[in-house]
Amino acid sequence: MKYQEIPPPSYLKHHVRYFWTLESGGVSATPHIFGPVADGCPGLIFQQSADGIFYQEKKPLPDLLLYGQTTKATTLELTGGVYAIGVCCYPNALKSVFGLNADELTNSCLDLGLLDRTKDFHLAEKLGNTLSLAGKIDIIAAFLFQQINKSSTTTDTVTQYALSQIIASRGSIALKDLQQELQLTERSFERRFKQGVGISPKLFSRICRFQHSLAQLKSNNYTKLSDIAFENDYADQSHYIRAFKEFTGFSPYQYQKKSSEIGTNFMLRNS
Repeated sequence: MKYQEIPPPSYLKHHVRYFWTLESGGVSATPHIFGPVADGCPGLIFQQSADGIFYQEKKPLPDLLLYGQTTKATTLELTGGVYAIGVCCYPNALKSVFGLNADELTNSCLDLGLLDRTKDFHLAEKLGNTLSLAGKIDIIAAFLFQQINKSSTTTDTVTQYALSQIIASRGSIALKDLQQELQLTERSFERRFKQGVGISPKLFSRICRFQHSLAQLKSNNYTKLSDIAFENDYADQSHYIRAFKEFTGFSPYQYQKKSSEIGTNFMLRNS
């Protein structure tokens, strides 16, 4: 399979981390099983169902889908070949781009064509009538830009600041101190964060910490697994392994053996 990542145009750089594409060279005799990995980011996927289609829990996913935060190990099954284009957004994009309360889509997805505010763009039709990859990405980028301009949601500077501090600290910031700095009650802080990001500040911090440890694991920048655990503020190696399994479905050792990992934050599980 061929996987690539493409940087977004400058006018989307505050909302989109990257575009990605996935193509197979032919039709597989057996289904491919993919495992998304928790990364703290929502996004959207366009799949050309004439080639193949993704299923989750035996249900076919829409050709155009918008998905929220992934907080636990899950699987997607692909039948046939694959031609998919995805967008990895920043954590608060469901709110800032689409005006949605992000917690409505946590561990879930919806058919993008069902959103009233997106229907006038005819995104699926335009993508279906465009042959080139660059052309399809330009169409998706224009669609996202239109949604941003249409959004009546003002940026929640409190949530934006909290996000920046949690990410900068790699998930190790004291949330009580952050809450007090923002002059919010614990309940108000959590409610606003969930609406903007989809999950609690505590869970987002855990995912940030896990993602930093994952980058360290991928780069082989450690001597012992316990080094990663302690450098990322896990109590011990067993706590780290438990968190790793929660967000990937694998232990760190099993994950390293998956030589056919193909994406930044998803992997082929049945290689």
